[in-house]
Amino acid sequence: MKQDRFLFGILIFISVLVVAALALFIVRQEGRDYGPEETPEGVVYNYVLAIQKGDFERAYGYLAEDGNIPSYEYFLQTMRYAEPDVALEILSARVDGEEAWVKVVLHYVSTGPFETGWSSPDTARLVKQEGEWKLTYLPAPYWGWDWYQVTVEPVKP
Repeated sequence: MKQDRFLFGILIFISVLVVAALALFIVRQEGRDYGPEETPEGVVYNYVLAIQKGDFERAYGYLAEDGNIPSYEYFLQTMRYAEPDVALEILSARVDGEEAWVKVVLHYVSTGPFETGWSSPDTARLVKQEGEWKLTYLPAPYWGWDWYQVTVEPVKP
């Protein structure tokens, strides 16, 4: 009889932990909102948040307009398969006229119980177009490897 009460107490404790974890997860997801877009860091943050929220139209609006921009359909196809278990940390930014570089670190979660996650530093690139900062590069999984690639035409003899 005592063992049944002890087991029942453990099950209640585990249930309370699960409910608390779910509540915390939901509250944290709802609490994130877009920030100001006047700085390169703000644009990087808002772009990543838009992808995480599934607001792909807004995310696409942060891409620089030039001849090599991916189509919206191709962008959507690429972003739907982005890894959700990657966090992006924004460290600092350097602005030089119409160009900016934002140092970021991608934090990958572990895939097994005896593994630790890992981090990868990289740099996002932005340009100023019509008074707004626009992205020209961000590391994967928030960017397609073939975006903004110049198409090279073969030279005919």
